Order: sequence, then structure tokens, then C-alpha cells
Amino acid sequence: VEQLRTRVREEGLYRTSDLQQVLHEEVLALLPEAKPLNLNWPLAVILVVGVNGSGKTTSIGKLAAHFQSQGRTPILAAADTFRAAAMEQLQIWGQRVNVPVITGIEGGDPGAVVYDAIQAAESRGANMLIVDTAGRLHTQHNLMAELEKVRRIISKRVAWAPHETLLVLDATTGQNGMLQAHHFMQAVKVSGIILAKLDSSAKGGMVLAIGHQLGLPVRFVGTGEHLDDFAPFDREAFVTGLLGQ
Repeated sequence: VEQLRTRVREEGLYRTSDLQQVLHEEVLALLPEAKPLNLNWPLAVILVVGVNGSGKTTSIGKLAAHFQSQGRTPILAAADTFRAAAMEQLQIWGQRVNVPVITGIEGGDPGAVVYDAIQAAESRGANMLIVDTAGRLHTQHNLMAELEKVRRIISKRVAWAPHETLLVLDATTGQNGMLQAHHFMQAVKVSGIILAKLDSSAKGGMVLAIGHQLGLPVRFVGTGEHLDDFAPFDREAFVTGLLGQ
């Protein structure tokens, strides 16, 4: 707000259209401009993290379909072994988008699933692996330790991997999204956000705070249940919708 007042005063802006333009520019500046995704590898590995109920598994299915439409050959790793429903849901998405899913036993070692998935991707000639992860254990500390373990296994098996670590946030969570982002950033190197359940741009105000304070770019947005309700994030369109312009 102070930055806005300074510009209005220094630039002598009093027309409504000028004020709207300056407001648009200042809000846009809060959102980091994303560099191209770091996926130019023989096997690009995307680690996807987020709390249960955020839309994580659904986002992974849509993410796989998105990259498949770009000519990629993805494989999915169901490494949320602590929740049978999560593995089943990912398998359903895999069938829906015709992408192989590597699973383990319920309550088994997520690291073993990831290890098997990397082997499967290499043997089948896949060029992308998308890893689903646990969203809740008995304590927050255990969850973060488990994620760090999965990340280490990936980094040992694939050069410079994971190449992207995407945090799925529910657009309706408000300030709780900031707290979630802090927790996950302490455990893994989050490189971007997938904003799920964004039915209208007005629900994503917390993305401004996350972008400004944490420097995390929004990579994709999910706007509904259908497969095509998912797209790369458009900063300009988001700010326009947020400001009702």
C-alpha cells in the first residue's frame, strides 16, 4: 500500500484508469515471474507435496495428462503408502489418462516405491516421473522426515533430481496456506506451487503473500474436477481477476 501511495504522489496519478493500472502493476510485482520448468533431462523427476485434502492426487493426474499432451511419456509413483485410498485414487487417474502407476503395499516404505518407480521408468524408456507423497502422518515432524528421505533416494538415483518440487495448495485455505508452505520448504526444496480448487480468481489472495514472502512462483492452477480444468498459471489473468478489472 505504501509503495502505491508513493507512486501516486510522485507520478501525480489521479485518474481512475491510471490508478487501476498502477495497482495492477504493483500487485503483479508481488508474484514471482516463473522461469521455464527445469525438465530438460533424460528422466525428469517431479516431486509433488501437500497436505491431504489439498487436491494433490487429482492435480498429479492432471499434471500427467498435461505433459502427455506435450509429447512426454510420464510414469506415476504412488508413494503415499500410508493411505490406501491415495494409491487407489492415483491408479484410477493413471487408467483415466493412460499413464502407468507404480505402487507398493499399504503402510510400506515410500522410498521403496520411488526406487521401483525410477527403475520402471528407466526400463520402459519413460522420460518423466511424477511422485505422489504422503500428506499426513502421526506428527508433522514424521511427515517432513519422510519427505526428506524420499527426496534423498531420488537424488541418489537420478542426477540433480528432483528437478522440480511442486507444492499443492488448496486455494480456499487462506493464511493456512502460508503455514503449509513454510513447513514443506523446511523439509524439501519447493520450487513452485500448484494452486488447486481455484473456482474463481478471488480465492487466491494468499498466493500473493506466498509469492512475495517466500518467492515461490505458481506453476499451475486447477479450477474444477474435469481433466481440462487445469492449466499453466497466467499471472496477468490472475491479477486482473483478483482486482475485478
